[in-house]
Amino acid sequence: MLKYPPWRHLSAISAITPAGQLYTWVQARAFNGRHIVRFLQHLLHHIPGKLLLIWDGLAAHRGQAVKQFLREGAAQRLHLERLPGYAPDLNPDEGVWRYLKRVELANLCCRDLDELRRELRKAIARLRYKSHLIQSFFRQAQLDTNV
Repeated sequence: MLKYPPWRHLSAISAITPAGQLYTWVQARAFNGRHIVRFLQHLLHHIPGKLLLIWDGLAAHRGQAVKQFLREGAAQRLHLERLPGYAPDLNPDEGVWRYLKRVELANLCCRDLDELRRELRKAIARLRYKSHLIQSFFRQAQLDTNV
């Protein structure tokens, strides 16, 4: 018997840098614009200077909360660029999730969402120590990080 209703899930968002840094946020509900803004604030707090974020077309990325956040001053440091259509091969961050799913969490069977969250956090922590691997995700996406 399931401990949680079948519609319960974890949502995760991440960002990587060409230097091999990994930033993540995991929560037990779908992301909306407010959550995206909080993640962007987290990035701006931890990464100095101007940021270029390349992301997919998730509706929450284009929502009013994000637009307002940019209008209120975040656009001075943050530039958002949307990937064309469905283009996971152009998104180096997809390498993070592909690696976590196929390597770190492969064949994992959890009893409940709490255990899955713990295992995901441990897998993310292990990946953070593999900056060379994170950097390879940029090369795989054929992005020139020297620009």
